[in-house]
Amino acid sequence: MTTYTPMMQQYLMIKEDYKDAFLFFRLGDFYELFFEDAERASQLLEITLTSRDGGSKGRIPMCGVPHHSAKNYIETLVSKGYKVAICEQTEDPKVAKGVVRREVVQLITPGTITEGKTIDGKTNHFIGAAEYVAEQQIAFVILDISTGEATATIIEGDIKTLFQQLQSYAIRELIVGEAMHLEAAEMAQALNIVLSIEHDEMQQTQQFTSDLPPNVQPIASRLLRYIERTQMRSLSHIQPFRFTEMNHYLSIDANSKRNLELMQSIRGGDQKGTLLWLLDETVTAMGGRKLKQWLHQPLVQRTKIEQRLTIVEHLLEDFFVREELRERLKQVYDLERLAGRVAFGNVGGRDLAQLRESLRQVPAIREQLLASKSEPLRQLGEAFDICEEVEQLLAVAITDHPPITIKEGDVIRDGYHDKLDELRYAARNGKDWIAQLEQKERELTGIKNLKIGYNRIFGYYIEITKSNFGNVDLTRYERKQTLANAERYITQELKEKEALILNAEEQSLALEYDLFVALREELKAYIPRVQALASEISELDVFISFASISEKYHFTRPIFHDGRDLTIKEGRHPVVEKMLNKQLYVPNDCILPSDRNMMLITGPNMSGKSTYMRQVAITVILAQMGCYVPAKEASLPITDQIFTRIGAADDLAAGQSTFMVEMLESQYAITHATKNSLLLFDEIGRGTSTYDGMSLAQAMMEYIHQEIGANTLFSTHYHELTELEHDLARLQNVHVSATERDGKVVFLHKVKTGAADKSYGVHVAELAEMPEPIIERARVLLTQFEAQEAVKPVQEKSSIVAEQLSLFTDQPSLSKEEQEVLEVLQKANIMGTTPLQAMTLLHELQQKLLSK
Repeated sequence: MTTYTPMMQQYLMIKEDYKDAFLFFRLGDFYELFFEDAERASQLLEITLTSRDGGSKGRIPMCGVPHHSAKNYIETLVSKGYKVAICEQTEDPKVAKGVVRREVVQLITPGTITEGKTIDGKTNHFIGAAEYVAEQQIAFVILDISTGEATATIIEGDIKTLFQQLQSYAIRELIVGEAMHLEAAEMAQALNIVLSIEHDEMQQTQQFTSDLPPNVQPIASRLLRYIERTQMRSLSHIQPFRFTEMNHYLSIDANSKRNLELMQSIRGGDQKGTLLWLLDETVTAMGGRKLKQWLHQPLVQRTKIEQRLTIVEHLLEDFFVREELRERLKQVYDLERLAGRVAFGNVGGRDLAQLRESLRQVPAIREQLLASKSEPLRQLGEAFDICEEVEQLLAVAITDHPPITIKEGDVIRDGYHDKLDELRYAARNGKDWIAQLEQKERELTGIKNLKIGYNRIFGYYIEITKSNFGNVDLTRYERKQTLANAERYITQELKEKEALILNAEEQSLALEYDLFVALREELKAYIPRVQALASEISELDVFISFASISEKYHFTRPIFHDGRDLTIKEGRHPVVEKMLNKQLYVPNDCILPSDRNMMLITGPNMSGKSTYMRQVAITVILAQMGCYVPAKEASLPITDQIFTRIGAADDLAAGQSTFMVEMLESQYAITHATKNSLLLFDEIGRGTSTYDGMSLAQAMMEYIHQEIGANTLFSTHYHELTELEHDLARLQNVHVSATERDGKVVFLHKVKTGAADKSYGVHVAELAEMPEPIIERARVLLTQFEAQEAVKPVQEKSSIVAEQLSLFTDQPSLSKEEQEVLEVLQKANIMGTTPLQAMTLLHELQQKLLSK
């Protein structure tokens, strides 16, 4: 250490406490990085790598960024998953003895960044914490530092279930203990989630965690401790953690959210083409975030759902009230994040002006609601706290158009503070006097362009060019500065006024800053009220969006009942309908009475089977969010969970094939579903051989029918499965119709009763413009195969499975593991094994073979 300069010794001592972060070390007007930090940052930020003298060891790597533009560089590093420690000068260099004292004032991490281009106004930016509280039970807490919203729950499942939740909430950073860090590290790295260990004792913070179960409180306290340690500032805007029971909301696992494209499209990965894209006509950032929360967690309590639907109904009926409210809401800024900035102490004059202008809209919004004929809307208005004291305080204190930074002046309004007014008057009056002096000197000297200038080094001065020296009595002036072609002078009178003006300005700016800080502290007491108001405004914004969407796309109010029958008349997929042309979209019924609540859907590819299945799920989700639905009529039960297995994709990060992913998602659905769930399975078994796939699909259908009894939509290309309608009492066959015209397939997109008679696979290939020779050859082969199948004896057809199994016995030599697998298969009671047990057995045997 002693081989380095004193400043580098200081740097190294601070860096020792922040080994996992880039240390932005403030030197004058720059943040500098050294050693390995500099080498890595220069590459990541694409800035020049240089060096400086570090002591007796010679030069050391260095790079830097200007402090005024550091935010962009910091955001770039954090968006790539890194942490940045901000080290500021905490001592005035003018009074420092030796090296200026420096301290880290904030650690910015992927979960704690609150500003920048990557922070979407309509999206919560959560940081999470998790820990096992029992076997297959994980306490999971999340917090948005920018808004103060905090929730907690207990997840039933393992680490994979936890990471599904992390993906659902787009969480970039998770706080864990050492044991979970070891278990989760590999998966976190694959999903680009930063794991941070909080070593400190989990101190209880009753102020925020008192409403949580005892076994969850320590995890929430751990998260708060991490935020307190890294942010080093007030947490007064953090709201008490709200505990949510998983069974209080319609549960939609991460796979199903992805398959249904609720918030992110499968193809583009963006918001366009999603249900959120269709629904989001909110006009406030708070409303946009609230809409996402409701989409994440639709309700299961019928009373609350009906209350939401009634509010939407009344807003839908009163167009003028709705539009007046919308126009008012457009002028409301993000109250939640403004409150967070007040608490954090980084709120500026413009922020407070936005807060004031937002609060000025609230009385009119409240009056509009109270004047409504609708009792639910009046109740909504009564809940509004107009925060009159806050608005009045800001009206008196803050100017109409404050500057960006609070140290520029003109943030505090005239008349707010007597002393400030006096100083401002002195400064302004002095400047008027200088303007008058300038005019007077011009008249005395006859120099029309004579100016009285100012700079921070020499103060005020009268500048006379050398060409005018002969016309001026220079004995009146005192020389202050010599230039190449001019001289700068000052008079005794100007010198006296200069001291008055500069002292007044300096004192004025200092006093104004102190007054602003005091005002900011005073506003902290009102943060909970502003947050409560923000919540009410965000809900109103979502209700108005629901009403507008329902009117625009001709949605209807769903009817809920206590039974299990599901009836949707002329249902539509609203997103597909919007992206196409609504005149082209073919509506379809979905009737699932309790005694026929399983539907097997057949039909060709591209006919609309998947879209039909998705639209049923989306209708249920919209209804339980409290929104109208895209149908002519909808009579629905309360659904507790939705599971989908739609589409196929490898999970390369976990080293799993398409078929394994399909089986794992199916297993999760089957083991978690209840009779009140909705299951959607699209072409199960297509990732393996025909007979394997058909066997699994049939076994799954039988298990769901006999053991679960949930409302189920099951699509397939295995036409043999349609025979199950005779064996499974609650199963009904339907098909998406198509027809041939002039040798070409025409998709009718209409769901009809009964099974499909053809698959039209060759026709679909023709639509895809497959080369003509391939199409012709396929037609010939299809005719031959169909003729052979028609004359093949039943015994010959059934022997194919035996032929497939003979692959195992034809091996010239078997390993010990392979022999053991064969023995287990020979002894297994296949007919007495449930589908789930069979899947488990197959998985174990596969792992045994792979591990040899």
